[in-house]
Amino acid sequence: MSITARPQANIVGSGPNGLTAAAMLARAGWHVRIFERNTAIGGAAASADVFGDGSIVDLGAASHPFGAASPIFRYLGLEEYGLEWLHSEYPMAHPFDDAPAAILHRDVRKTARSLGNDQIAWRLIHRGIVNSIDDYMDAILRPLLRFPDHPVKMAQFGLLSTPPSTWFVRTAFREEPARALFTGSAAHASTPLGHPFTSTFGVLFSALGMTRGWPVVKGGTGALVNALAQVITAHGGEIHTGQEVTNIDDLPAARVTLLDITPSQALVMRGKQLSQLPESTVHRLQRWRYGPGVYKVDWLLDGPVPWADQRVGKATTVHLGGQAAEIRLAEAQVNAGRIPDRPFVMVGQPQVADPCRAPEGKHVLWTYTHVPNGYRPAASDREYVADAIQGQLERFAPGFGSTILDKKIWDPAALEQWNPNLVGGDIAGGSMTGFQSLLRGGLTLEPYRMGVPGLYMCSAATPPGAGVHGMPGAWAAQAVLEDQRH
Repeated sequence: MSITARPQANIVGSGPNGLTAAAMLARAGWHVRIFERNTAIGGAAASADVFGDGSIVDLGAASHPFGAASPIFRYLGLEEYGLEWLHSEYPMAHPFDDAPAAILHRDVRKTARSLGNDQIAWRLIHRGIVNSIDDYMDAILRPLLRFPDHPVKMAQFGLLSTPPSTWFVRTAFREEPARALFTGSAAHASTPLGHPFTSTFGVLFSALGMTRGWPVVKGGTGALVNALAQVITAHGGEIHTGQEVTNIDDLPAARVTLLDITPSQALVMRGKQLSQLPESTVHRLQRWRYGPGVYKVDWLLDGPVPWADQRVGKATTVHLGGQAAEIRLAEAQVNAGRIPDRPFVMVGQPQVADPCRAPEGKHVLWTYTHVPNGYRPAASDREYVADAIQGQLERFAPGFGSTILDKKIWDPAALEQWNPNLVGGDIAGGSMTGFQSLLRGGLTLEPYRMGVPGLYMCSAATPPGAGVHGMPGAWAAQAVLEDQRH
């Protein structure tokens, strides 16, 4: 079939969701065109040499528990296009001031045995999900307002995931290692940990780590994006970079247009179809709320991080925050609009699993912490948060400062300038508080369809939400294919 005879699809934005939607449609026989404002594809899943020495730095996502478990990535066969997941000895480590670090192993029994008096509770909480992780991922990575394929398992998961994390850890665990290990994972919600549903993140991230791991991508996260791009081009798709779309009427004629953007961007984009949005859709987009931002610092070091507990150096992901109560306080302060003196810091050590990330004798380190949405540091103290991050690193790795060769700071404004989907530095595409964490896209049975024939949304603001797993793009593409069959 010639290109002109195939149905045409335009996709605005080349994040992993836009690329996944394009790959799905291209495989189904569509001619897809992707339009990306930046000179490189990938959105917040890109990699680059920010230090100019040949190092590979992940600009956004660095470790991928959801990616390694993604049903759509398996379906697309990305390994055939060069994707390779690399694992370290431990998926995650959580160091303490005056005690051995808590370690998440790729085995629920090993993890439990390391948690002393909480080992039975840890196994009971996670065992069912660990034993059926693919069934749970299939059920979780889909729109919530659809009947699940595994209703009993989802009901069991709901009992574990609904409570606030603060209540959960006090009730389920007696000692600090288990409490902190769970709380660190729950803090990925970017939400006060006393809110309902925050236990979802603690249970799910831990279960994924103990099954699929928290791997990195060989050669950087950009290699995952390149694998998706190869699927698209192998099926005749086109990828256009350096082309910012502000009016969808400027795009070539197509049967459908998919937007890999967030609601605030959709509301300011122009075009005939967007001017025809139903009032209900406009109100749904206007009600969308954004969550805390992140302040990211990439580090170039002259050697590995000198962790006080050497086992921490064998983990690709490290959570810095001390005890569970300290993490809860830091996240509460951020959500109250304050910068914690001791922030909770996410650390990525990709080189532990992927030695090619930096030239010989050098190491790259990836860190970020949550800050209030849109936080702008004072010109006189632009590195205040960077210094706080360094302080947490020095706390658990004395002498860290002496290893620093260079650093690159990304405050929320810099992140949004690089990628407009990161509104105010929000890397989740929208707040994860309350029902918005569950009902991505709002209270609707049609989160991908925008109420105008041929117009769809496929970003992390649609179900199942944030993470490099491609499922919002997959479900949006499925909606397109369903509509074309009727």
